[in-house]
Amino acid sequence: MYTRWNTYSSYLKNKYGVPVYRIGVDAAFSCPNRDRNRHGGCAFCDGTGSIAVYQRSAESGYRRTADYDAEKADTILPRLLSIREQIERGEEFLRRRYKAERFILDFQSWTNTYDEVANLKRIYDEGLSQMDFAELIISTRPDTVPEPVLDLLASYITPERDVWVEFGLQSACDATLERIRRGHDVKTYIDAVARAKEHGLKVSTHVILGLPGEGRKEFVETARCVNAVHSDAVKIHNLHITGGTALQDEFLSGNITVMSEERTLEAVELFLRHLDGDIIIERLISETPYHRLLAPRVFPDKSKFLRHLEERMERNGTRQGDLSRS
Repeated sequence: MYTRWNTYSSYLKNKYGVPVYRIGVDAAFSCPNRDRNRHGGCAFCDGTGSIAVYQRSAESGYRRTADYDAEKADTILPRLLSIREQIERGEEFLRRRYKAERFILDFQSWTNTYDEVANLKRIYDEGLSQMDFAELIISTRPDTVPEPVLDLLASYITPERDVWVEFGLQSACDATLERIRRGHDVKTYIDAVARAKEHGLKVSTHVILGLPGEGRKEFVETARCVNAVHSDAVKIHNLHITGGTALQDEFLSGNITVMSEERTLEAVELFLRHLDGDIIIERLISETPYHRLLAPRVFPDKSKFLRHLEERMERNGTRQGDLSRS
């Protein structure tokens, strides 16, 4: 058990008393930032969205020995499974693999509020009708949550069920957001979180450490922004360079680099120390299939990285929030 940060597993176990796991669902949404009138996608996005490993039946390259495959890396993941089938598949896998007893419905892939409200309601209703989910999670962008959407999400809150919105911030530095073609600024994120909380929704924030041009100063600034809006949770990713992205060309030309394990450990430790201690840490490292991954190619797996982080923070006498000013 990791003791130096506020783990997500501890939060779930304390709240529900039994093992609880997310069932990630791809509901075939798109992203406004990939529309023709926008940026064609964020600079780090390879067009595959984000979905749980057990739902990627077409991808066999999750082995860490897989070679990078440019053809596969530039192919958009087919969305063939229905919501019902994905939930059934996810439940079966999680019960068998982790002895899961309760589940969270996680609309995970792409921008899950990017549609008409009537369509969103049909999609969310379909998912929630499959079982008694402990929580509902909607992953989206801070520029894609108008009031009618927040009203809809709030309608799913019950005394027994929390509803979460996961916002992709990535960085609290506007210059970085423009550099990676994010399509929104920090003010938009701050406003979205405030409005979501006014509706009684819980908020998780996604950040990326190691973006081009960023260092210790920007990592601390992003942590302080997450504190200031009182985000309930955070997902931390280290920058990955994947095929079919704008960052791929910059990486191959030598204009940008990615952090080594040692630099990533240092960055994550620094970020955690400046993050409020009561914020839930849902993720600490990126996981990308190796056949889509250009860099970093030499990096420990998740369990080893977390062990190294725990050992480092114990050795340094540091923990989440010990430098927070909140």
